[in-house]
Formats: sequence, structure tokens, C-alpha cells
Amino acid sequence: MNLRNSFFFSLVILAAFSCDKKRVFDEYQSVGKGWHKDSIVSFELPGFEAKKQYNLFLNIRDNNDYPFNNLFVIVSLEMPNKKTVVDTLEYQMANPDGSLLGEGFTDVKDNKLIYKERMTFGPGKHKIQIKQAVRQTGKVDGVQVLNGITDVGLRIEKIE
Repeated sequence: MNLRNSFFFSLVILAAFSCDKKRVFDEYQSVGKGWHKDSIVSFELPGFEAKKQYNLFLNIRDNNDYPFNNLFVIVSLEMPNKKTVVDTLEYQMANPDGSLLGEGFTDVKDNKLIYKERMTFGPGKHKIQIKQAVRQTGKVDGVQVLNGITDVGLRIEKIE
């Protein structure tokens, strides 16, 4: 019976990983119990196939300690030629009733947020940096520690 359970478990794990054929890059970094305004999450990207198109997603893991409806982030994409493209992005993180959006059965939710669609990469190394830019209404200074955000990730999928 134990051998049969082990075989079944191995089969389930193999099936789960083989179903994700679009994934090129998928990595998370922990920011602890909250994301500090000076904390920059960086990802060194692998090389990409020429002339292929990719969709890029920010993966944000949050919990019920997240006090806002929206999330503002600044994302910098550094190209091999040192040219940098900077985007300021806003994402809705909660429903009007305050319940968190995202996937998950507990109070921890995973959010797969669109960053760039149908992007092509040139040859060489690329780097992405992400920092939070949340501010309270009427205040200039950003929120020092954004409670409730525990992990920040980047996912890149190839377009077939």
C-alpha cells in the first residue's frame, strides 16, 4: 500500500509540473511580513529565444493584513544595452467589500498580475526591479512598510 501511495504521489507531482509548458521563468522573493518602501525586488532573467513573444506577470502573495484596495508598483526593465524602461502600475487587490482578490483557500492569496504582453527580448541579459509605491490619500510620503505583502514574484510565459 505504501509503495502504491508513493507512486500515485509521484505521478501527481509529475503531472503538475508537465502541465506548465508555457512557463519560461517563475520565481518569488520573500519580503517578510511587509514590503518596505526602500526594498527593491530584483530578478536576473535568462536568455530568450529570438523572435518569440512572451507575456510577463507580477506575482504578488498577500494576506488579510493588507490594508488597501489597490497596489502601486514601479517596475524597471533594464536591457543589455543599459537602456531602462520604467513603468508605474496600479493593480486592484480587493473587492469593494474588502475581501482579497487572488487564488487561495486560506487568507493567503496569490495574484498573477499582467505586466507586459507580447514582449520580445533581444540577445543578452535582462534585469527587472520592482518596488512598492503605495501612498495614503493626501500624503506625499509613501507607506513605510506595506503590511500583508509577503512575497513578490515574476513569471514569464512563452506565447505558442
